[in-house]
Formats: sequence, C-alpha cells, structure tokens
Amino acid sequence: MAKTKTKFVCQECGYETTKWMGRCPSCNQWNTLVEEMETPSAGKGERRSFNENNNQQPQSITKITGDQEPRIKTSMEELNRVLGGGIVPGSLVLVGGDPGIGKSTLLLQVSAILAARQKKVLYISGEESIKQTKLRADRLHVTSDTLYVYAETDMDYIEKAIDNIKPDLVIIDSIQTVHQPAVTSAPGSVAQVRESTSAFMRIAKSRNIAIFIVGHVTKQGSIAGPKLLEHMVDSVLYFEGERHHTFRILRAVKNRFGSTNEIGIFEMKEAGLEEVKNPSEIFLEERTNGMAGSVVVASLEGTRPILVEMQALIAPSSFAYPRRTATGVDQNRIALLMAVLEKRLGMLLQNQDAYINVAGGVKLDEPAVDLGIAVSIASSFRNHATYPGDIVIGEIGLTGEIRRVSRIEERVREAAKLGFTRAIIPKKNMDGWTPPAKIKVVGVTTLEEALDTAISR
Repeated sequence: MAKTKTKFVCQECGYETTKWMGRCPSCNQWNTLVEEMETPSAGKGERRSFNENNNQQPQSITKITGDQEPRIKTSMEELNRVLGGGIVPGSLVLVGGDPGIGKSTLLLQVSAILAARQKKVLYISGEESIKQTKLRADRLHVTSDTLYVYAETDMDYIEKAIDNIKPDLVIIDSIQTVHQPAVTSAPGSVAQVRESTSAFMRIAKSRNIAIFIVGHVTKQGSIAGPKLLEHMVDSVLYFEGERHHTFRILRAVKNRFGSTNEIGIFEMKEAGLEEVKNPSEIFLEERTNGMAGSVVVASLEGTRPILVEMQALIAPSSFAYPRRTATGVDQNRIALLMAVLEKRLGMLLQNQDAYINVAGGVKLDEPAVDLGIAVSIASSFRNHATYPGDIVIGEIGLTGEIRRVSRIEERVREAAKLGFTRAIIPKKNMDGWTPPAKIKVVGVTTLEEALDTAISR
C-alpha cells in the first residue's frame, strides 16, 4: 500500500515544501502555505494521456497534414474577435473576473446561442442549483432543448455526464468548486485545481470538446490559485469592468489560437449583455467641449482603433509630496511625462497634485497616448481648453521629441468617421499615405510645438 505523504503547498504560486513557513520563498506572500496530503500513484496504469487509446506514434512534421479545423462561430462578434475568430473545438478556455461582473451571464448567453444552432451544450454549475440557473436563464430568455444543466462538483460524475451527452461545448462554473475524489485536499486547493484542470484538458483534447472554465480572481485582480492554472489552459480571458458602469471589457491575456491584443466591449442591460459595435462613439457621447484638461486620444486595441477622452486635473498641493493619481493609464508613465513637461518646457509641476482619468473605464497601455496625456496635463495647468475637433496621437521621448506610432492610417480614419476635423500626429508619420478628405492632419516634431498647436490661447 502506498504511503501518504504530507506537504505544504503555496495557494498563490504552487510552491511545494516539506515543512511549513510563514512566507513563501517563491512569491513572497505571507500565510499562503497550506498542508496537503499526497498519495503517490500505485502504478503506471493510472496515468492517462490526451490520446486515450495511445496508438499514435511520432511523425515527421513534413508528413502531418495542416488542415485547419473550422471554428465554432457565435453571433457575438466581440467574443469571436477576442478568441481569434471563434471557438476552437478541443480548446480549454479560462474566463476570470470579479464576482458579479457577468461571467456566468456571458457564458450562459453563449450557451444559448450555440444551442439555438443545434449544438449540444452542457452547463455544469458547482455554485448554484439547477433551479437557480433556470432563474437566470429565464431572465435572459434562454431556452433550448439542446442546452443541458447539471449541478455537480465531483469530477468522476462530471466526466460520466460528458460521456453520456457528448456535447460540443462544456461550461464549468467554477473550477474552484470541482474536486477529484482521489485527492484528499479541499476543493479550491492547489492540488484540486491542478488535477481538475488536467482532467478537463484531457477530456477536451481526447474528445475534441471545447471547454470553458470560470476562475475566481484575487483582490489584486489575477486568477485565484496557482499560476500554473493559466499555463495549463489554451486561452485566458479576463472580464473587466466597474460595478457602477454598464460597460464590460473582455480581454485576452493568453491565446494559443489568436492575438492577445484584441478586446471585446459589452454593455450590461436588464436582459443580459449586448455588444457595443462602435465603442468610440459610446465613450465620447458624454464629453463636454471647451473644458480645460480634456483631449481625445486614439488607442489601438488589436486591430481596432478606439477613441477615448483623456482627462487631467492639475491643482495646487497642500502636501509635502504631491499626489499622482491615475485611472486607466500607468502611474509611472504619468510621472515620467510630468518630468518631461517640467524639464523641457519649464512647467512648475512639482507642487501640483495630478489626477489623470480615462473616461469610460478603459485601460490604455500603449505609448501612442503619451501626447494626449501631456496635452491634457498642460491644458489643465494653464487652464486653457483644447480645440473640440482635435484628436492627438504620438509617443513622447525623454528629450521632448514626438516619435512615430504604428498604424496611423486606421487611427486617423476612425477619427474622421466620428467627425473630428484635425489630427495632431508625429511628423514622421506624415509620409506614405493619404489622409481622409474631411480631416486636416498636422505633423509635429517636439512637445512644445504640439502644445502650441493643440491648446487654445
């Protein structure tokens, strides 16, 4: 009989040790080591591979046919874009997000769309009963004979249900509630999450079934449990948004079948989530013209240009160390741009509080919004408004130069479509393309030149 070993496993990163420690030496988190019981496998027969028949042999890559398997399309173009063109059969997708953000609502709507196309869908709920899931389905007007609901947390019973129904799509809500009977740890522990995810990966690959699993998030916003959970799956999607705002953003941070730069934007309504076809128009509809500290920037999310309003408020500080608060942009980038403004243009910002906000709850992380941030800060500091019809695009270097950005044509074309009359862009981006007829393009080389052009006197 195999001996039972005791080990301590970090619930954040999966680090294992034979003795308890107050602080994990791998991720430096306190009080995350939990005692778990490990029973070694009795024999080699218990190990299972993706190919359950195990008849495959190594093949030369030149003899493998590259037939691309058709993806499962949904009527949600935003979801299709984030996944890289649709759901890949045999893929394992992890969806994370804050409690109550709409993960279950999104996946139940996706289940209804596929079930309406005569695809078999199995929705497994480990947190709600069948009747509770039915109540949500009624609110979302979800009804189909090919959508099956199963309330279970035992991995053995879940696998039997999948074998009996043979679905095209499986939803697991959530992975932290599923447990393997052979593992003695509590549900949600590192060992349970690892073994359950490994079992779902084997099921997805061996039976060619697409599986979506829901994962809880920590207070820091990352997927709860060990990081190896994200390494095991094919795609990791984050469902983001503020509870007090109706907009939700679906973002891919890992995708083996597509780009990780795409985002999908939804709006939460009483009847469920609805796609936002033109997010730029939505984000700019409440903009107030003629106010100091406000400017529109063009950010590129994957293949889609998005126009958002950048707001800045510069006010005298009553503290020894002025505040630097940023929402939607990197706070370190704000400090860098303020240092450039102070050093190169002589703005006395060292005794000013700075509050920077991206309207609409969008997060921007590309350098092309640098010029927009600097213009909004200078506009608020001088108390001079920017021109309402302007859009500002450009990266700023430490010497105050305006550097080239990528895909300038798409950004300017989107601005022209929304009625903007002038685009302030890097001069290096002026050559090699023809701007739309309805918008005037102005090229600038320095930050001082850009401010003189963008801010009214």
